[in-house]
Amino acid sequence: MAALRLIARRFLQLAVVLLLVTFFTFSLVRLLPGDPAKTIIPFGSDQQRAALAKDLGLDKPFLQQYVNYLGIPVIKSEGTTGLLQGNLGRKYSTNQPVGELIKQSLPVSIQLVIYAQLVALALAIPLGVLTAYRAGTRTDRAVNTTAFGFLALPNFVLALLLSYVIGARLKWLPTAGYEPGWLDPLFDSARTPSVEHLKYMVLPVITLAVGQVAIYMRLLRSDMIATLQENFITMAKAKGVPNRRILFRHALRPSSLTLLTVAGLNVGTLIGGAIVVEVIFGIPGMGTQIATAIAAREYVELQSYIFVLAFIFVLINFVVDFCYILLDPRIRRARADA
Repeated sequence: MAALRLIARRFLQLAVVLLLVTFFTFSLVRLLPGDPAKTIIPFGSDQQRAALAKDLGLDKPFLQQYVNYLGIPVIKSEGTTGLLQGNLGRKYSTNQPVGELIKQSLPVSIQLVIYAQLVALALAIPLGVLTAYRAGTRTDRAVNTTAFGFLALPNFVLALLLSYVIGARLKWLPTAGYEPGWLDPLFDSARTPSVEHLKYMVLPVITLAVGQVAIYMRLLRSDMIATLQENFITMAKAKGVPNRRILFRHALRPSSLTLLTVAGLNVGTLIGGAIVVEVIFGIPGMGTQIATAIAAREYVELQSYIFVLAFIFVLINFVVDFCYILLDPRIRRARADA
């Protein structure tokens, strides 16, 4: 029963967060300068623009536009997007369903974020263990200095640098474009995976992952230094357990809670960084779509993109919360007693 109450409480929190996200996004998007009607028909008359605004529902009061966007059945009027009914609306300029655009761009961004997260963790975990084991030594200082040097380098600067050196000068990897990967067919049956997929993803993934390595490594290093001073580690050493087993079997697991938390929260950071990276490398993901929607004043399209990304972000943190129970039995017992 305690587990069911916890799940119900988390789902309620998820719903509240998503509702707040839709409201603030809807409010902030309306503050963007410019008129969507002028963007769609820049050479049209005032009467044509007024008719278009009416057709799109942009002439209605703010709150009515919001409830129409949500698609609340009691007060839903003609022309609403009906978010609660699963209708993400249509792109103003082409009348194309936003859901179709998301099916094409979402797997691209998801793959980019997954690759970047895996590369960052694959580098940060062994480096964090190494620097914790050799805390205070030259190795520790050298690794930390190098990692924080990359952290101080902005994504767009690193992206341009990699594009110029590895792509333009050395011509080892492509600097723009995209080929479908393993996730694309799940969203769009017309796409088939390509062996060239990874080649196009290397530079964007490195750009996103490098900055996260220092964060993850530093967190794991700090927690592992504290864990290595615990009594059960001292007992394992006294029993003659090899250092590698102590580090990766006994110390790493209880030291991973903070890392897991930040890795889940950092999905939002990776998504934000992906917007710039996708534009620079010409990747047709959600970041590119968001940048295009902002420039074109596509209110409904932009709101739907942000809603989908917010849902993914909240869902990931929902899963991370339950991973705590698997990593640390003390949390499982505490929540069972609550």
